Amino acid sequence: MEKKEFTYRGKTLEELKQLDIREFGKLLKSNERRTILRQSDELQRFILRCNKKNAKNKPIRTHLRHLIIAPQLVNLTINVYNGKDFVPVRIIEEMLGRRLGEFSVTRMKVKHGAAGIGATRSSASMSVK
Repeated sequence: MEKKEFTYRGKTLEELKQLDIREFGKLLKSNERRTILRQSDELQRFILRCNKKNAKNKPIRTHLRHLIIAPQLVNLTINVYNGKDFVPVRIIEEMLGRRLGEFSVTRMKVKHGAAGIGATRSSASMSVK
């Protein structure tokens, strides 16, 4: 079975990479479109920084979880800060138009250990030592 070529709003990935950031923004939904049109300079600077770091084979690390994923970022691995450490996020075509923070989860599942001393009735009478 042949793999279907990826398209976003009728345009292939190669056509999307040729577009300017603002032109790509016009293809997005309203909230993301407004964000891209207002923050196109910040996104452009981030893409330039990514290209420089990628040329030097250095990891790309960022705290900018609010950035919209643009076609120029596809096939890059970006380490996105989740509040504790940097989580590697591999950008694929299906992530276009979403935000970087959506793929770096901030809230983890709680792993409860054993109850502390004095937390239960049976351990209340035990000495601390």
